Amino acid sequence: MLAIERRNAILAALSAEGKVVVSDFSQKFKVTEETIRRDIDKLAREGYAIKTYGGAVSNCSPSYDLPYNIRKKVNVEEKRAIAQKIAGMIHDGDRIMVDASSTTLFVIREIKSKKNLTVITNSVEVLLELADKRDWNILSTGGTLKEGSLSLIGASAEKMVRGYHVDLAVCSAKGIDTGMGVTDSNEKDSEIKQAIFASAEKKILAVDSTKFDKISFVKICEVADVDIIVTDTMPSAIWQEHLAEKGVTLF
Repeated sequence: MLAIERRNAILAALSAEGKVVVSDFSQKFKVTEETIRRDIDKLAREGYAIKTYGGAVSNCSPSYDLPYNIRKKVNVEEKRAIAQKIAGMIHDGDRIMVDASSTTLFVIREIKSKKNLTVITNSVEVLLELADKRDWNILSTGGTLKEGSLSLIGASAEKMVRGYHVDLAVCSAKGIDTGMGVTDSNEKDSEIKQAIFASAEKKILAVDSTKFDKISFVKICEVADVDIIVTDTMPSAIWQEHLAEKGVTLF
């Protein structure tokens, strides 16, 4: 594994768990503890982490969002597993909306063999991925390009989204909690995801297993507002019971 890949994985762990332990990552990546300490030193110099005895803690607030080029390279297998499940829910001729999360890019890659889809998205990366799909109808939301991201946000993007009605929408989130509901890292991302869900007949939330029992900065919606939650690993029995009570299907 390259050093940049290790640091990306450490960043992902800091984002998800708030801390990392040197010995754990040394064993995980089969490198020396000194190698992991150097990785942490670099992340600390860049402002992402605060070194502690035996590891590090996150130096980022709940409203902080990892750069897109980092997000799309972490938890790849989990995202691919989620994408494969969602791909089975999308059929030829469907009209869909997807947000600008790194997970939905994996979904798009899984469904490229399908025919005559209409895709509406605020993701520049998805638009680039679909540039060669001649039999699909691809619509961009327009809007303001978010700094450090490949997403389009703002009032004009939301207005465009609310002018359509689609068969299904796929969005991701930074956290899902039984009390607080579905949350994200900043207000603008939350608002465009609210608009996307409001425009869909079927609302699919794509979250990996690290997002359960996490609360981020801004609320997107209640858990009961989504129809389907797709994840890589089944959550606890408590979560399964909670979702069943709310009428949410879990995959």
